[in-house]
Amino acid sequence: MSSENKQVVREISVAYSYDIKPSLLPNITCSKDAYSFLLQSWDMGKLSYVEQFKIMLLSRSNRMLGIVDISTGGCSGTVADAKVIFASALKCNAHNLVLAHNHPSGSQTPSEADKALTRQLANVGTIMTLPVVNHLIIMTEGYYSFADAGIL
Repeated sequence: MSSENKQVVREISVAYSYDIKPSLLPNITCSKDAYSFLLQSWDMGKLSYVEQFKIMLLSRSNRMLGIVDISTGGCSGTVADAKVIFASALKCNAHNLVLAHNHPSGSQTPSEADKALTRQLANVGTIMTLPVVNHLIIMTEGYYSFADAGIL
């Protein structure tokens, strides 16, 4: 067989490992727990400067597997790409997701775009049996929880 007739096929391997016992992972029981850990992970120099989007990955028992930085944008918006969000969750074998972004303006009120994005990502999560259990808007002086407000 000549080299020009050879087909190249990439091998794909999927694996997940961790070095922390599951019992030692933080348990997220409410929006305040999620806010505390998300705020600790935020670059405080950017919290009131540019909008960022992150996700918190949770196990089946709501133990925090980690926090993933999804995007950093400008003063009034950032991109929350569903493919990047759910690819990250699937790679870590997450069972639940908490979405989070900041409002540099300090406003706790979700915009219509925030609500539409939350609905869209929650629908994708439902289809994938990877539920979005909350979406938090993070500010230095508090947060807004879509779940606590009954939107999720």
